[in-house]
Amino acid sequence: MSYYVYLLASRRNGTLYVGMTNDLIRRVWEHKTGAVDGFTKRFNVHQLVWFEQTDDPAAAIAREKQIKKWNRAWKLKLIEAQNPQWKDLYEDVCR
Repeated sequence: MSYYVYLLASRRNGTLYVGMTNDLIRRVWEHKTGAVDGFTKRFNVHQLVWFEQTDDPAAAIAREKQIKKWNRAWKLKLIEAQNPQWKDLYEDVCR
């Protein structure tokens, strides 16, 4: 089974959200559709701008906690290293 740590954004350089899931497509769809009340629904944070995959759930949880502690500049650098155009990666993941 795969586990994912991901970053969502409201727009380029906008509000950020860090999450972890074992089903990236389902979870991002929940954020996009507002299926679950919370931070991402309230602040319209639904663009998948970065993610990484691991087979180890403990590693995914640790990585999520690590990134959540990072300052904003580090998170922006992480996104721009993989996705300099801030493209919404959801459609690519769904293919």
